[in-house]
Amino acid sequence: MKELIWQRQLLPALSRYAARPLLTDTATGTTTTYAEHGSRVLRLASALRGELGLQRADRFAVLSLNSARFEELYHAGLLGAGVVNPLNLRFAPRELTHVLADSETKVVFVDATFAPVIDAVRAEAGVEKVVLLGDGDVPHDFSYEELLAAGEEVVPEEPDEDDPAILMYTGGTTGLPKGVLLTQRAMMLTKYHIQMTFAAPEDEVYLAQVPMFHAASMGAILGVNGGRLVTVPFFDPPAVLAAMEEHQATNSIMVPTMIAMTFAHPSYAPARMSSLLRLTYGASPMPRPVLDRLRRELPQVQLFQGYGMTESAALVSCLLPEDHEREDKLASAGRPVAGTVVSIQDAMGNELPTGEVGEVCVRGGQFMTEYWRRPDETAAAFSDGWYHSGDAGYLDADGYLFLVDRTKDMIVTGGENVYSTEVEQALASHPAVAQAAVIGIPDEVWGEAVHAVVVLKPHAAATGAGLIEHCRPLIAGYKVPKTVELRDEPLPLSGAMKVLKRELRAPYWADRSRSVN
Repeated sequence: MKELIWQRQLLPALSRYAARPLLTDTATGTTTTYAEHGSRVLRLASALRGELGLQRADRFAVLSLNSARFEELYHAGLLGAGVVNPLNLRFAPRELTHVLADSETKVVFVDATFAPVIDAVRAEAGVEKVVLLGDGDVPHDFSYEELLAAGEEVVPEEPDEDDPAILMYTGGTTGLPKGVLLTQRAMMLTKYHIQMTFAAPEDEVYLAQVPMFHAASMGAILGVNGGRLVTVPFFDPPAVLAAMEEHQATNSIMVPTMIAMTFAHPSYAPARMSSLLRLTYGASPMPRPVLDRLRRELPQVQLFQGYGMTESAALVSCLLPEDHEREDKLASAGRPVAGTVVSIQDAMGNELPTGEVGEVCVRGGQFMTEYWRRPDETAAAFSDGWYHSGDAGYLDADGYLFLVDRTKDMIVTGGENVYSTEVEQALASHPAVAQAAVIGIPDEVWGEAVHAVVVLKPHAAATGAGLIEHCRPLIAGYKVPKTVELRDEPLPLSGAMKVLKRELRAPYWADRSRSVN
Protein backbone atom coordinates (compact mmCIF):
# COMPACT_ATOMS: atom_id res chain seq x y z
CA MET A 1 0.00 0.00 0.00
CA LYS A 2 1.35 3.42 -0.98
CA GLU A 3 2.10 6.12 1.57
CA LEU A 4 5.33 7.88 0.55
CA ILE A 5 3.88 10.09 -2.19
CA TRP A 6 3.22 13.84 -2.17
CA GLN A 7 -0.53 13.52 -2.68
CA ARG A 8 -0.86 11.88 0.75
CA GLN A 9 0.82 14.97 2.27
CA LEU A 10 -0.58 17.89 0.27
CA LEU A 11 -4.24 16.98 -0.21
CA PRO A 12 -5.08 16.46 3.49
CA ALA A 13 -3.29 19.72 4.36
CA LEU A 14 -5.32 21.65 1.78
CA SER A 15 -8.51 20.44 3.41
CA ARG A 16 -7.42 20.74 7.03
CA TYR A 17 -5.99 24.26 6.76
CA ALA A 18 -8.13 25.57 3.89
CA ALA A 19 -8.69 29.10 5.22
CA ARG A 20 -5.17 29.65 6.54
CA PRO A 21 -2.61 31.69 4.58
CA LEU A 22 0.01 29.47 2.97
CA LEU A 23 2.11 31.58 0.58
CA THR A 24 3.14 35.22 0.78
CA ASP A 25 5.19 36.53 -2.14
CA THR A 26 6.95 39.73 -1.10
CA ALA A 27 7.76 40.62 -4.73
CA THR A 28 4.07 40.78 -5.70
CA GLY A 29 2.55 41.48 -2.30
CA THR A 30 0.08 38.62 -2.73
CA THR A 31 -0.96 36.00 -0.18
CA THR A 32 -2.81 32.79 -1.03
CA THR A 33 -4.60 30.45 1.37
CA TYR A 34 -4.19 26.69 1.42
CA ALA A 35 -7.45 26.35 -0.51
CA GLU A 36 -6.43 28.90 -3.13
CA HIS A 37 -3.04 27.25 -3.46
CA GLY A 38 -4.70 23.88 -3.97
CA SER A 39 -6.90 25.25 -6.73
CA ARG A 40 -3.96 26.81 -8.55
CA VAL A 41 -1.76 23.72 -8.22
CA LEU A 42 -4.45 21.36 -9.50
CA ARG A 43 -5.17 23.62 -12.48
CA LEU A 44 -1.46 23.88 -13.16
CA ALA A 45 -1.06 20.10 -13.05
CA SER A 46 -3.96 19.78 -15.49
CA ALA A 47 -2.50 22.39 -17.84
CA LEU A 48 0.95 20.76 -17.83
CA ARG A 49 -0.63 17.75 -19.49
CA GLY A 50 -3.54 19.24 -21.43
CA GLU A 51 -1.95 22.45 -22.71
CA LEU A 52 1.76 21.59 -22.76
CA GLY A 53 1.54 17.87 -23.52
CA LEU A 54 3.72 16.70 -20.63
CA GLN A 55 3.53 13.13 -19.36
CA ARG A 56 4.27 11.98 -15.81
CA ALA A 57 7.95 11.12 -16.47
CA ASP A 58 8.69 14.17 -18.66
CA ARG A 59 10.98 16.83 -17.25
CA PHE A 60 10.06 20.51 -17.05
CA ALA A 61 12.58 23.13 -15.96
CA VAL A 62 12.24 26.23 -13.79
CA LEU A 63 14.67 29.15 -14.00
CA SER A 64 13.40 31.78 -11.63
CA LEU A 65 14.00 33.84 -8.54
CA ASN A 66 12.15 32.70 -5.43
CA SER A 67 8.40 33.14 -5.74
CA ALA A 68 5.02 31.66 -4.90
CA ARG A 69 4.80 30.42 -8.48
CA PHE A 70 8.04 28.45 -8.03
CA GLU A 71 6.39 26.68 -5.06
CA GLU A 72 3.30 25.95 -7.17
CA LEU A 73 5.44 24.36 -9.87
CA TYR A 74 7.17 22.11 -7.33
CA HIS A 75 3.85 21.01 -5.89
CA ALA A 76 2.25 20.34 -9.28
CA GLY A 77 5.22 18.24 -10.34
CA LEU A 78 5.25 16.33 -7.07
CA LEU A 79 1.56 15.55 -7.49
CA GLY A 80 2.60 13.51 -10.51
CA ALA A 81 2.24 16.04 -13.33
CA GLY A 82 5.92 15.89 -14.34
CA VAL A 83 9.48 15.78 -13.06
CA VAL A 84 10.71 19.15 -11.78
CA ASN A 85 14.13 20.27 -13.04
CA PRO A 86 15.07 23.38 -10.97
CA LEU A 87 17.90 25.29 -12.66
CA ASN A 88 20.80 26.95 -10.86
CA LEU A 89 20.56 30.71 -11.37
CA ARG A 90 24.32 30.92 -11.88
CA PHE A 91 24.62 28.36 -14.65
CA ALA A 92 26.73 29.72 -17.50
CA PRO A 93 25.15 29.39 -20.99
CA ARG A 94 27.27 26.28 -21.70
CA GLU A 95 26.12 24.63 -18.47
CA LEU A 96 22.50 25.62 -19.05
CA THR A 97 22.53 24.22 -22.56
CA HIS A 98 24.05 20.97 -21.30
CA VAL A 99 21.50 20.55 -18.49
CA LEU A 100 18.49 21.19 -20.71
CA ALA A 101 19.75 18.90 -23.46
CA ASP A 102 20.97 16.18 -21.10
CA SER A 103 17.61 16.07 -19.29
CA GLU A 104 15.68 16.31 -22.58
CA THR A 105 13.65 19.15 -21.13
CA LYS A 106 11.14 20.50 -23.65
CA VAL A 107 9.29 23.01 -21.44
CA VAL A 108 10.91 25.76 -19.38
CA PHE A 109 9.19 28.08 -16.90
CA VAL A 110 11.12 31.31 -16.57
CA ASP A 111 10.68 34.75 -15.01
CA ALA A 112 11.43 38.01 -16.80
CA THR A 113 14.92 38.21 -15.29
CA PHE A 114 16.11 35.03 -16.99
CA ALA A 115 13.88 34.84 -20.08
CA PRO A 116 16.60 36.32 -22.37
CA VAL A 117 19.05 33.69 -21.07
CA ILE A 118 16.71 30.84 -22.01
CA ASP A 119 15.93 32.45 -25.36
CA ALA A 120 19.65 32.49 -26.20
CA VAL A 121 20.10 28.74 -25.60
CA ARG A 122 16.69 27.24 -26.37
CA ALA A 123 17.41 26.24 -29.97
CA GLU A 124 20.70 24.48 -29.18
CA ALA A 125 19.23 22.90 -26.02
CA GLY A 126 16.13 21.60 -27.79
CA VAL A 127 13.59 23.59 -25.73
CA GLU A 128 10.21 23.67 -27.44
CA LYS A 129 8.03 25.78 -25.13
CA VAL A 130 8.79 28.67 -22.77
CA VAL A 131 6.27 29.81 -20.15
CA LEU A 132 6.69 33.25 -18.58
CA LEU A 133 6.16 33.57 -14.83
CA GLY A 134 4.69 37.01 -14.20
CA ASP A 135 4.87 39.96 -16.55
CA GLY A 136 7.55 41.32 -18.86
CA ASP A 137 8.31 42.25 -22.44
CA VAL A 138 10.60 39.26 -22.92
CA PRO A 139 10.63 36.25 -25.28
CA HIS A 140 8.12 33.53 -24.34
CA ASP A 141 5.44 31.29 -25.81
CA PHE A 142 2.88 31.08 -23.01
CA SER A 143 1.77 33.16 -20.03
CA TYR A 144 1.70 31.31 -16.71
CA GLU A 145 -1.60 32.80 -15.56
CA GLU A 146 -3.27 32.08 -18.91
CA LEU A 147 -1.98 28.53 -18.64
CA LEU A 148 -3.58 28.13 -15.20
CA ALA A 149 -6.85 29.55 -16.49
CA ALA A 150 -6.95 26.80 -19.12
CA GLY A 151 -6.46 24.01 -16.56
CA GLU A 152 -9.13 22.05 -14.73
CA GLU A 153 -9.28 21.59 -10.98
CA VAL A 154 -8.80 17.82 -10.98
CA VAL A 155 -6.44 15.63 -8.97
CA PRO A 156 -3.93 13.71 -11.12
CA GLU A 157 -3.67 9.96 -10.83
CA GLU A 158 -1.49 9.02 -7.87
CA PRO A 159 2.17 8.39 -8.70
CA ASP A 160 4.03 5.37 -7.37
CA GLU A 161 6.60 5.67 -4.60
CA ASP A 162 9.38 4.78 -7.04
CA ASP A 163 8.31 7.36 -9.64
CA PRO A 164 10.83 10.14 -10.33
CA ALA A 165 9.86 13.46 -8.75
CA ILE A 166 12.80 15.89 -9.04
CA LEU A 167 15.86 15.98 -11.30
CA MET A 168 18.29 18.39 -9.65
CA TYR A 169 21.65 19.11 -11.29
CA THR A 170 24.80 19.40 -9.23
CA GLY A 171 28.55 19.72 -9.96
CA GLY A 172 30.15 17.08 -12.19
CA THR A 173 33.69 15.70 -12.40
CA THR A 174 33.88 16.64 -16.08
CA GLY A 175 33.18 20.27 -15.28
CA LEU A 176 29.54 19.95 -16.41
CA PRO A 177 26.64 19.42 -13.98
CA LYS A 178 25.13 15.96 -13.52
CA GLY A 179 21.51 15.20 -12.72
CA VAL A 180 20.47 13.77 -9.35
CA LEU A 181 17.21 11.81 -9.72
CA LEU A 182 15.02 11.80 -6.61
CA THR A 183 11.88 9.71 -6.27
CA GLN A 184 8.60 10.34 -4.48
CA ARG A 185 9.82 8.06 -1.68
CA ALA A 186 13.07 10.00 -1.26
CA MET A 187 11.22 13.31 -1.05
CA MET A 188 8.66 12.06 1.46
CA LEU A 189 11.30 10.47 3.67
CA THR A 190 13.07 13.82 3.65
CA LYS A 191 9.81 15.46 4.72
CA TYR A 192 9.51 12.96 7.58
CA HIS A 193 13.13 13.62 8.58
CA ILE A 194 12.46 17.35 8.64
CA GLN A 195 9.27 16.93 10.69
CA MET A 196 10.91 14.57 13.17
CA THR A 197 14.04 16.69 13.57
CA PHE A 198 12.67 20.21 13.57
CA ALA A 199 9.05 19.66 14.78
CA ALA A 200 7.63 22.84 13.24
CA PRO A 201 4.56 24.29 15.00
CA GLU A 202 1.40 24.93 12.98
CA ASP A 203 1.68 28.71 13.37
CA GLU A 204 5.19 28.89 11.94
CA VAL A 205 6.13 31.66 9.48
CA TYR A 206 9.02 30.41 7.37
CA LEU A 207 11.12 32.92 5.42
CA ALA A 208 12.50 31.43 2.19
CA GLN A 209 15.71 33.28 1.33
CA VAL A 210 17.92 30.38 0.20
CA PRO A 211 17.48 29.91 -3.59
CA MET A 212 14.55 27.60 -4.27
CA PHE A 213 16.51 25.69 -6.91
CA HIS A 214 18.79 24.39 -4.16
CA ALA A 215 18.35 21.23 -2.05
CA ALA A 216 18.62 23.35 1.12
CA SER A 217 15.12 24.64 0.29
CA MET A 218 13.47 21.24 0.79
CA GLY A 219 11.98 22.37 4.10
CA ALA A 220 10.31 25.31 2.38
CA ILE A 221 9.14 23.22 -0.56
CA LEU A 222 7.63 20.42 1.54
CA GLY A 223 6.36 22.51 4.45
CA VAL A 224 2.54 22.24 4.42
CA ASN A 225 1.85 21.73 8.12
CA GLY A 226 -0.46 24.66 8.74
CA GLY A 227 2.19 27.36 8.69
CA ARG A 228 2.98 30.05 6.15
CA LEU A 229 5.84 30.43 3.67
CA VAL A 230 7.10 33.94 2.88
CA THR A 231 9.35 34.28 -0.17
CA VAL A 232 11.91 36.96 -0.98
CA PRO A 233 13.14 36.88 -4.61
CA PHE A 234 16.80 36.50 -3.62
CA PHE A 235 19.02 36.99 -0.63
CA ASP A 236 19.54 40.69 0.06
CA PRO A 237 20.08 41.77 3.69
CA PRO A 238 17.78 44.85 3.65
CA ALA A 239 14.98 42.91 1.91
CA VAL A 240 15.39 39.95 4.26
CA LEU A 241 15.33 42.14 7.36
CA ALA A 242 12.29 44.05 6.06
CA ALA A 243 10.42 40.82 5.30
CA MET A 244 11.32 39.39 8.69
CA GLU A 245 9.93 42.46 10.44
CA GLU A 246 6.78 42.87 8.36
CA HIS A 247 5.74 39.21 8.41
CA GLN A 248 7.18 38.31 11.82
CA ALA A 249 9.09 35.33 10.46
CA THR A 250 9.78 32.68 13.07
CA ASN A 251 12.00 30.28 11.10
CA SER A 252 14.51 30.34 8.25
CA ILE A 253 17.62 28.77 6.76
CA MET A 254 20.81 30.75 6.10
CA VAL A 255 24.25 29.62 5.09
CA PRO A 256 27.06 31.15 7.18
CA THR A 257 27.98 33.63 4.44
CA MET A 258 24.43 34.99 4.46
CA ILE A 259 24.50 35.42 8.23
CA ALA A 260 27.85 37.24 8.10
CA MET A 261 26.63 39.52 5.29
CA THR A 262 23.49 40.35 7.26
CA PHE A 263 25.51 41.23 10.37
CA ALA A 264 27.81 43.41 8.25
CA HIS A 265 25.00 45.40 6.62
CA PRO A 266 24.36 48.93 7.99
CA SER A 267 20.61 48.23 8.27
CA TYR A 268 21.10 45.27 10.61
CA ALA A 269 19.98 45.50 14.22
CA PRO A 270 19.14 42.56 16.50
CA ALA A 271 15.67 43.97 17.11
CA ARG A 272 14.84 43.54 13.43
CA MET A 273 15.24 39.77 13.86
CA SER A 274 13.44 39.55 17.20
CA SER A 275 10.57 37.42 15.81
CA LEU A 276 12.98 34.70 14.75
CA LEU A 277 12.74 31.65 17.00
CA ARG A 278 14.49 28.96 14.96
CA LEU A 279 17.36 29.17 12.49
CA THR A 280 19.11 26.42 10.56
CA TYR A 281 22.55 26.96 9.10
CA GLY A 282 24.78 24.72 7.03
CA ALA A 283 26.17 24.08 3.52
CA SER A 284 29.61 25.44 4.50
CA PRO A 285 31.66 25.76 7.72
CA MET A 286 30.38 28.25 10.28
CA PRO A 287 33.12 30.68 11.43
CA ARG A 288 33.20 30.65 15.20
CA PRO A 289 33.06 34.47 15.53
CA VAL A 290 29.85 34.52 13.48
CA LEU A 291 28.32 31.73 15.57
CA ASP A 292 29.27 33.46 18.82
CA ARG A 293 27.72 36.72 17.65
CA LEU A 294 24.58 34.91 16.55
CA ARG A 295 24.17 33.33 19.99
CA ARG A 296 24.98 36.56 21.78
CA GLU A 297 22.75 38.96 19.83
CA LEU A 298 19.81 36.64 19.10
CA PRO A 299 19.55 34.57 22.30
CA GLN A 300 15.88 33.70 21.65
CA VAL A 301 16.78 31.70 18.55
CA GLN A 302 17.02 27.92 18.67
CA LEU A 303 19.93 26.96 16.41
CA PHE A 304 20.12 23.90 14.19
CA GLN A 305 22.97 22.91 11.90
CA GLY A 306 22.00 20.73 8.96
CA TYR A 307 24.41 18.59 6.93
CA GLY A 308 23.59 16.83 3.71
CA MET A 309 23.87 16.94 -0.04
CA THR A 310 21.69 17.05 -3.14
CA GLU A 311 22.06 13.28 -3.48
CA SER A 312 20.39 12.76 -0.07
CA ALA A 313 17.48 15.10 -0.83
CA ALA A 314 19.21 17.50 1.54
CA LEU A 315 19.48 16.04 5.03
CA VAL A 316 21.90 13.50 6.57
CA SER A 317 22.57 14.80 10.08
CA CYS A 318 21.60 17.64 12.39
CA LEU A 319 23.11 19.45 15.36
CA LEU A 320 20.18 20.24 17.64
CA PRO A 321 19.64 23.30 19.89
CA GLU A 322 20.61 21.36 23.01
CA ASP A 323 23.83 20.29 21.28
CA HIS A 324 24.71 23.95 20.83
CA GLU A 325 25.04 24.17 24.60
CA ARG A 326 27.87 21.62 24.59
CA GLU A 327 31.24 23.09 23.73
CA ASP A 328 32.63 19.68 22.79
CA LYS A 329 29.91 19.19 20.16
CA LEU A 330 29.63 22.73 18.82
CA ALA A 331 32.03 22.14 15.91
CA SER A 332 30.22 18.98 14.81
CA ALA A 333 27.48 18.42 12.23
CA GLY A 334 25.40 16.56 14.80
CA ARG A 335 24.13 13.01 14.60
CA PRO A 336 22.41 11.23 11.68
CA VAL A 337 18.67 11.71 11.25
CA ALA A 338 16.35 8.74 11.79
CA GLY A 339 16.91 5.83 9.44
CA THR A 340 20.25 7.18 8.22
CA VAL A 341 23.60 5.54 8.98
CA VAL A 342 27.04 7.19 8.69
CA SER A 343 30.29 5.24 8.31
CA ILE A 344 33.81 6.66 8.12
CA GLN A 345 35.86 4.66 5.61
CA ASP A 346 39.36 4.62 4.19
CA ALA A 347 40.22 4.52 0.47
CA MET A 348 39.81 0.73 0.45
CA GLY A 349 36.30 0.85 1.94
CA ASN A 350 37.35 -0.28 5.41
CA GLU A 351 35.46 1.24 8.33
CA LEU A 352 37.71 3.40 10.48
CA PRO A 353 37.64 3.55 14.28
CA THR A 354 36.22 6.37 16.37
CA GLY A 355 38.15 9.62 15.99
CA GLU A 356 40.01 8.68 12.82
CA VAL A 357 39.51 10.83 9.71
CA GLY A 358 38.26 9.22 6.51
CA GLU A 359 35.57 9.62 3.88
CA VAL A 360 32.02 10.17 5.11
CA CYS A 361 29.86 7.35 3.70
CA VAL A 362 26.09 7.21 4.21
CA ARG A 363 23.12 4.87 3.86
CA GLY A 364 19.50 6.04 3.85
CA GLY A 365 16.21 5.67 2.03
CA GLN A 366 16.19 9.34 1.04
CA PHE A 367 19.10 8.98 -1.40
CA MET A 368 18.90 9.46 -5.13
CA THR A 369 18.11 6.66 -7.54
CA GLU A 370 20.91 7.57 -9.92
CA TYR A 371 23.02 10.21 -11.53
CA TRP A 372 20.87 10.79 -14.59
CA ARG A 373 21.97 8.36 -17.29
CA ARG A 374 25.44 7.97 -15.79
CA PRO A 375 25.57 4.35 -14.64
CA ASP A 376 29.33 4.28 -14.07
CA GLU A 377 29.29 7.37 -11.85
CA THR A 378 26.22 6.06 -10.01
CA ALA A 379 27.94 2.72 -9.33
CA ALA A 380 31.08 4.49 -8.10
CA ALA A 381 29.06 6.77 -5.80
CA PHE A 382 27.29 3.76 -4.23
CA SER A 383 30.28 1.45 -3.99
CA ASP A 384 29.64 -1.45 -1.56
CA GLY A 385 26.14 -0.15 -0.84
CA TRP A 386 27.31 3.12 0.72
CA TYR A 387 26.98 6.59 -0.76
CA HIS A 388 30.51 8.04 -0.88
CA SER A 389 30.14 11.74 -0.13
CA GLY A 390 33.61 13.05 -0.93
CA ASP A 391 33.61 14.74 2.49
CA ALA A 392 36.34 14.00 5.02
CA GLY A 393 35.36 13.62 8.65
CA TYR A 394 35.24 11.46 11.76
CA LEU A 395 32.75 10.21 14.35
CA ASP A 396 33.28 10.73 18.06
CA ALA A 397 32.38 8.23 20.80
CA ASP A 398 28.84 9.64 21.02
CA GLY A 399 28.18 9.26 17.29
CA TYR A 400 28.53 12.96 16.42
CA LEU A 401 29.90 13.66 12.96
CA PHE A 402 32.79 16.12 12.64
CA LEU A 403 33.54 17.35 9.12
CA VAL A 404 37.08 18.45 8.42
CA ASP A 405 37.01 19.18 4.67
CA ARG A 406 35.96 18.15 1.23
CA THR A 407 38.41 15.45 0.19
CA LYS A 408 39.15 17.41 -2.97
CA ASP A 409 39.93 20.52 -0.89
CA MET A 410 42.39 18.72 1.37
CA ILE A 411 45.95 20.02 0.91
CA VAL A 412 48.87 17.60 0.99
CA THR A 413 52.03 19.49 1.87
CA GLY A 414 55.27 17.65 2.55
CA GLY A 415 53.31 14.44 3.09
CA GLU A 416 51.05 16.01 5.73
CA ASN A 417 47.29 16.43 5.27
CA VAL A 418 45.98 19.93 5.87
CA TYR A 419 42.22 20.43 6.07
CA SER A 420 41.36 23.85 4.72
CA THR A 421 38.45 24.42 7.09
CA GLU A 422 40.71 24.28 10.14
CA VAL A 423 42.97 26.96 8.69
CA GLU A 424 39.97 29.07 7.67
CA GLN A 425 38.62 28.94 11.21
CA ALA A 426 41.97 30.18 12.53
CA LEU A 427 41.96 33.06 10.05
CA ALA A 428 38.31 33.89 10.79
CA SER A 429 39.16 34.40 14.46
CA HIS A 430 41.14 37.52 13.50
CA PRO A 431 38.93 40.57 14.15
CA ALA A 432 39.76 42.15 10.77
CA VAL A 433 38.79 39.16 8.61
CA ALA A 434 35.44 39.14 6.80
CA GLN A 435 36.03 36.15 4.49
CA ALA A 436 38.79 33.56 4.24
CA ALA A 437 39.33 30.67 1.85
CA VAL A 438 42.32 28.34 1.96
CA ILE A 439 43.58 26.37 -1.05
CA GLY A 440 46.64 24.39 -2.02
CA ILE A 441 48.92 25.90 -4.66
CA PRO A 442 51.89 24.28 -6.45
CA ASP A 443 55.17 24.17 -4.57
CA GLU A 444 58.36 22.66 -5.98
CA VAL A 445 59.58 21.51 -2.57
CA TRP A 446 56.43 20.58 -0.66
CA GLY A 447 54.17 19.55 -3.55
CA GLU A 448 51.46 21.90 -2.33
CA ALA A 449 51.68 25.00 -0.17
CA VAL A 450 48.92 26.38 2.02
CA HIS A 451 47.63 29.61 0.48
CA ALA A 452 44.98 31.88 1.99
CA VAL A 453 42.73 34.31 0.14
CA VAL A 454 41.34 36.87 2.56
CA VAL A 455 38.83 39.73 2.39
CA LEU A 456 39.01 42.21 5.26
CA LYS A 457 36.08 43.89 6.96
CA PRO A 458 35.34 47.49 5.88
CA HIS A 459 37.76 49.98 7.43
CA ALA A 460 39.74 47.14 9.04
CA ALA A 461 43.48 46.73 8.60
CA ALA A 462 45.74 43.69 8.53
CA THR A 463 48.73 42.42 6.60
CA GLY A 464 49.46 39.00 5.18
CA ALA A 465 52.40 38.62 7.55
CA GLY A 466 50.23 39.62 10.48
CA LEU A 467 47.57 37.05 9.59
CA ILE A 468 50.20 34.34 9.32
CA GLU A 469 51.50 35.22 12.77
CA HIS A 470 47.95 35.23 14.12
CA CYS A 471 47.55 31.59 13.02
CA ARG A 472 50.80 30.25 14.51
CA PRO A 473 49.59 29.72 18.08
CA LEU A 474 46.26 28.31 16.86
CA ILE A 475 47.27 25.52 14.47
CA ALA A 476 50.30 23.34 13.78
CA GLY A 477 53.17 24.93 11.91
CA TYR A 478 52.68 22.93 8.70
CA LYS A 479 49.06 24.14 8.55
CA VAL A 480 49.91 27.84 8.82
CA PRO A 481 49.50 29.63 5.47
CA LYS A 482 52.75 30.11 3.60
CA THR A 483 51.26 32.96 1.64
CA VAL A 484 48.25 35.27 2.03
CA GLU A 485 46.48 37.16 -0.73
CA LEU A 486 44.41 40.14 0.39
CA ARG A 487 41.47 41.00 -1.87
CA ASP A 488 39.22 44.03 -1.95
CA GLU A 489 36.34 42.31 -3.75
CA PRO A 490 34.22 39.52 -2.15
CA LEU A 491 35.19 35.91 -2.80
CA PRO A 492 33.36 34.21 -5.68
CA LEU A 493 30.22 32.44 -4.49
CA SER A 494 27.99 29.76 -5.96
CA GLY A 495 24.22 30.13 -6.21
CA ALA A 496 24.06 28.46 -2.79
CA MET A 497 26.46 31.08 -1.33
CA LYS A 498 29.41 28.71 -1.05
CA VAL A 499 32.90 29.93 -1.90
CA LEU A 500 33.93 28.65 -5.34
CA LYS A 501 37.38 27.31 -4.50
CA ARG A 502 37.83 25.89 -7.98
CA GLU A 503 37.88 29.47 -9.30
CA LEU A 504 40.48 30.42 -6.71
CA ARG A 505 42.62 27.39 -7.59
CA ALA A 506 42.34 27.66 -11.37
CA PRO A 507 45.06 30.31 -12.01
CA TYR A 508 47.61 28.35 -9.99
CA TRP A 509 46.94 24.90 -11.45
CA ALA A 510 46.54 25.71 -15.13
CA ASP A 511 48.44 23.10 -17.18
CA ARG A 512 49.22 21.09 -14.04
CA SER A 513 47.95 17.72 -12.86
CA ARG A 514 45.77 18.73 -9.88
CA SER A 515 42.05 18.99 -10.61
CA VAL A 516 40.55 22.40 -9.84
CA ASN A 517 36.96 21.07 -9.56
